[in-house]
Formats: sequence, structure tokens, C-alpha cells
Amino acid sequence: MPRIIGLTGNIACGKTTVGKMLLELGAERYIDADALVHSLYEPGQPVATRIAHTFGPSVLTPEGRVDRQALGKIVFHDPEALRRLEAIVHPAVGMAILQELNQVSPSGIAIIDAVKLLEGGTAALCQSKWLVICSPEQELRRLIERNQLSEEEAQARLRAQPPVEQRLPLVDEVIDNSGSLEETRRQVTSAFARFCQRFPAP
Repeated sequence: MPRIIGLTGNIACGKTTVGKMLLELGAERYIDADALVHSLYEPGQPVATRIAHTFGPSVLTPEGRVDRQALGKIVFHDPEALRRLEAIVHPAVGMAILQELNQVSPSGIAIIDAVKLLEGGTAALCQSKWLVICSPEQELRRLIERNQLSEEEAQARLRAQPPVEQRLPLVDEVIDNSGSLEETRRQVTSAFARFCQRFPAP
């Protein structure tokens, strides 16, 4: 098993940006849990079939793919619906992550980027857990721009996430992505150096 850094943080805080910086610093593989979810939502996938069975056929596109926006309108306004969705998706994502990790060399470093890293079982795989944060105003603006959401839709998604304060005691590094890219890169470089010193290659 390679050495693993777990990246987490609320939606639109900049985890992908930090992941790319870690690849530039020498990490071998970046595993994006959200991208894995996209693949599980494709037509004919067992997860897509179970989601349609649980939430109704209206959450599928005519091609049979999970319509993330239609699903989001249900689960981000109903905590119980969100729990039901996570019970379907999380185990499948966990299996997909393990398959990705099998492709990393034993001496390499893998990055797992997952919003629910700490709440799911994936955190147990990681030698170090990092939390990416930014200001609430930036998070809202980035989410609206990136996902083409209304402010109301974006706020609903942000309210569905756990508070940052609860996560701080559970992580080893905090990367504040509120400032410039250069400031973020300095923090990432320092944290990565600490990780490599603490967990040298076998």
C-alpha cells in the first residue's frame, strides 16, 4: 500500500487545486472521489440503478444517467434523503478508491480527495489528513460560478455540509485557500515536506 494523504474540506474550497499542487511536488496519483461518483452515475451502473429505485425515475436523464441537479434538489433539502443516498454511494466509492490505490507503487504517494473523508471509512487508509478551507463568502461565490447554481441552491448545498469547526481536531494539516495561489502553494509545500519527513519512502 502506498503512503496516502487524505484531502477533505467543504465543496468549492479548492481541494482540486491543492491536489494538483501535490502532484507537482511529487505525489504519484490523485484520486478524486467526486469523479469516481460521476462514473458510478453512468447508465447501467448498479449505483445508478439503486438511486433510481430509491428516489424515483425522475432523477435519471433520458439516457439513464443520474441527473445530479435533479438528485441534488431532493437530497440537499432533506437530511434523511441525503443519508439514504450516502448509504448507496459511499461503499461503492470506497471500493473504487481501493482499486485506484492498487495501481500506485508501494513507494509512491497517493492523494485521496473526498468531501466525506472523515465521515466515511476512507480516513482510516490515510497516514495524514488535510483540511482545505476558505472564507464562507468565497466558498459561496465559487460554488455558484462553478456549478451554475442559484444562490438559494448553493446555500442549500453548503448548509448540508458539516461545520468546519467540528473537523479541525480530526486533521493533521489545515490549508487556508482564502488568499492567493502563491500563499496556498507555500502552505502545501511546507505540509508536504512535513509529511515526507514523517513518512519517508520505504
